[in-house]
Amino acid sequence: MCGIVGYIGKKNTKEILLEGLKELEYRGYDSAGIAVLENGNFSSFKAVGKLINLEEKTKDFITEKFAAGIGHTRWATHGKPTELNAHPHLGESSYVVHNGIIENYAQLKEKLINDGVIFLSQTDTEVIVHQFEKNLSNTKDPLKAFEKTIDELEGAYAILLVTKAQKDTIFFAKNGSPMLVGVDEDNEKYFASSDTPLIGHATKVNYFEDGDWGYVSNDKIVIFDKEKKEKKPTFKTLSTNKLSAQKDGYRFFMEKEIYEQSNVIADTLLGRLHDNEVIFDEFDKSLFDGINEIKLCACGTSYHSALSATYLFERYAKIKTSVEIASEFRYRNPIMTKDTLFVVISQSGETADTLETLKMAKNAGLKTLVICNVDNSSMVRLADACILTRAGVEKGVASTKAFATQVTVFWMLSLYIAQLKKSIEIKELAKQISLIRHIPTSVKVADTLHEKIKRISKRYLHGHGFFFIGRDIFFPLALEGALKLKEISYLHAEGYPSGEMKHGPIALADPELFTIALLPQHLLYDKAKSNVEELSARDSTICAISAMEFDKADDFIPISTCQDYMLEFFEMMVVVQLLSLEISIRLGNDVDMPRNLAKSVTVE
Repeated sequence: MCGIVGYIGKKNTKEILLEGLKELEYRGYDSAGIAVLENGNFSSFKAVGKLINLEEKTKDFITEKFAAGIGHTRWATHGKPTELNAHPHLGESSYVVHNGIIENYAQLKEKLINDGVIFLSQTDTEVIVHQFEKNLSNTKDPLKAFEKTIDELEGAYAILLVTKAQKDTIFFAKNGSPMLVGVDEDNEKYFASSDTPLIGHATKVNYFEDGDWGYVSNDKIVIFDKEKKEKKPTFKTLSTNKLSAQKDGYRFFMEKEIYEQSNVIADTLLGRLHDNEVIFDEFDKSLFDGINEIKLCACGTSYHSALSATYLFERYAKIKTSVEIASEFRYRNPIMTKDTLFVVISQSGETADTLETLKMAKNAGLKTLVICNVDNSSMVRLADACILTRAGVEKGVASTKAFATQVTVFWMLSLYIAQLKKSIEIKELAKQISLIRHIPTSVKVADTLHEKIKRISKRYLHGHGFFFIGRDIFFPLALEGALKLKEISYLHAEGYPSGEMKHGPIALADPELFTIALLPQHLLYDKAKSNVEELSARDSTICAISAMEFDKADDFIPISTCQDYMLEFFEMMVVVQLLSLEISIRLGNDVDMPRNLAKSVTVE
């Protein structure tokens, strides 16, 4: 998801920026651009699509002297992938690049427009450069203007800004989105949003902390913390292994992506939650006019998130909801009525079966909505409305953060619909919004938890199968846990509703049948516990995941004592992901590229 590079020095600025952006391609992007300030003049280039398009545009551009340059690869969040929406964004005499989301951009933009500022893009980022220049005209001091601008921004960001008002300087700020600065043997400075663009250039790096801001010039690195106190950079030796740097020290991309869930869910929430209101600026509320039913359609992991949504929509929004497996739905001659909102879910937006069901719904005259991670994908272009999950790129084939962000969106959407239908009390709505704000904390991986799962995993490398069991919304999570294990360990696993075990599957119970039991404290605990006891009595090996210790369990993985069952859901989600990961690693499998699977299933 979005990458940043920057350089200030006498080397070939254009090539350093382009090489840096190439090292960030693994993060995914839909457009790219660079801006270079040399001899007091800006040169800027943008292109949609792959970097080769940007390289073609810059082939006659030569940098030979001291210059300050910034570059960016964009993954669209606000506005379509177009050259106008690509970074860097221009003010009167400044350029900016930005990762993250400016949560209050709409309010700032409205004031700037009233002041006569003309916006060229649909992005939140363009607000930053215009706000800076507004402050610069008042203060006449670039550093004070930048400081005031940062104070006025709400949300997550990593920002680089270059201005003619201070030609030998790059201003920076970091809050929530990663960024670092490196130096080489000649004391020249390099910025990036991850290590890889700096490898081969910088020898040591400083990783900025949230709240850090300041500037870099030819001879200085000046850093202020969030209390506006100056601090010295803390340099570390830079790794020389690019693949390892992409993984940020994790063994596999899947492991990194499990750990990233806290940050990406925070991105999913940005701009969508107020104290007593859920907001989706992506579509008009009239989308739900005349809608009496919601039908969700998806495949694989996205199907499991959709199944989770049925519980939330009916519980909070009080609207009839059903879920369909796309590969079955498209051949069933289904009855589709125009009072139904048809919702498709796909990480890539290109899943063939799901895309075909969307076309069916469009042809039947239904209103359509897509929950997706990729702007400008086929589904996004076709549907009437879209909600982007903002999960960033997943390199691991077995989906983790895509599932997490989809369920997060569905929780918010259930409350949004509840607002429209007035099916929820204001006090309960405020409580639910407060709970949602806790998700990023709930999915943070504690070292003690991961170590415990590593130790436990050695017991689960054999046997004749796994049952993942749960009740209510924990049944879809059981399905997802079983799918994760199947995908990367190649062991047989099934997800079941806990109450269904005695209707046949319990015949399989013996010591070589491993039961992964999801036991939320705040939702049907006693009933689910009773179902697990039935399996325990038949000698099944039990691994219980709960905040409450279970004396019949052979293994117990504790989660936090949460305020609500949905926060338990997200904590248990992390546990089943890590358990599948560690079992697969012990079996010696390629976790990121499991056999027979593809990341995006674009065939039937």
